[in-house]
Amino acid sequence: MDLATILWGILFGSFGLGYFIYGKKQKKAVALGCGVVLLVCPYIVTETIPLVMLGLLVMAIPFVVRR
Repeated sequence: MDLATILWGILFGSFGLGYFIYGKKQKKAVALGCGVVLLVCPYIVTETIPLVMLGLLVMAIPFVVRR
């Protein structure tokens, strides 16, 4: 694990926490699920490029799927 992976993990974890809190308060399942995925994915994906791609994809899901 290098510094870039750690910093991207912190960034996506922060967005994940925000999505999680928003989804829980507004009762939005998509935002809640994306928050959980963003919180967990830095622990599972340990390479930088796949982590960034997955994180950006999951961050975009609530904007694409509006329920």
